Amino acid sequence: MPDKTIRTRRWILFSGGAAVAAGFAIREYRLIPPSYAGGHLSVQAAHEQAVSGDVLLLDIRTPREWDATGVGEGAYPLDMRRDDFVQALDQLTDGDRSAPIALICARGVRSARLSNRLSEAGFTNIIDVPEGMLGSAAGPGWVRSGLPVGTYEEAVQ
Repeated sequence: MPDKTIRTRRWILFSGGAAVAAGFAIREYRLIPPSYAGGHLSVQAAHEQAVSGDVLLLDIRTPREWDATGVGEGAYPLDMRRDDFVQALDQLTDGDRSAPIALICARGVRSARLSNRLSEAGFTNIIDVPEGMLGSAAGPGWVRSGLPVGTYEEAVQ
């Protein structure tokens, strides 16, 4: 009987260790942005080009995130989880899928993924802002760079 107890304990320890390892792997996958072959902008360049009207800068984060940090000056908040995201984007660009569109999220992961998806959907001038609002390996991000932010209401006016 003790042999069976030892095997059961080993199985429990092994299963628990495997679950922890799988959890870390999933977390890391979610934090590593996929490569995006298209254009990239620093947060400073994205701000300058958005304010001048040279690029449509979309803040693709969630309303909760916009409330927490604000929306970057010159950016338009458009939650990427919307079912009608592509239709809303077509409306913002008057159907011009060659218009320059820059995407920013919190840390560059979602913007890289969405950049790839939009390119596959026929948008030809998608630009990623890999630093994000909060910073990443690409740089300090919008907030720590001291770039101006406003409220959601100010951004959609």
